[in-house]
Amino acid sequence: MAAPKSSAGEKPTGKSPAHKPPTDAQKGTIARVMHEFKEGELERSDGEPVTDRRQAIAIALREAGASNRESPADNRANFRRTRTKERDTRSQATRAALYDEAKRRAIKGRSRMSRGELEQALNR
Repeated sequence: MAAPKSSAGEKPTGKSPAHKPPTDAQKGTIARVMHEFKEGELERSDGEPVTDRRQAIAIALREAGASNRESPADNRANFRRTRTKERDTRSQATRAALYDEAKRRAIKGRSRMSRGELEQALNR
């Protein structure tokens, strides 16, 4: 039976196992926040516009639940809160408009989908 290999020659990666790469949904949230920053629409909690790029990145990561300064549980809660906020403030497209977009994207089964199902299929 061979002895187990030691890890003495391996280099540490520097990454914590608790922090995973951002998901596609988190990337979308980060992109939205950074777009708001670039357009001058991103505001601090006191209502003043954010002018520092690093502050905008910190806000984006926190809203996306991808901050390395928060615990995994806090990150999940932050992302859940952000997704709820995004869901509540999105445009209220009609089923016909959603159907047309689903048709353009060639989503199968679109004719039998409800408005909510179309939104889910279109990732809205």
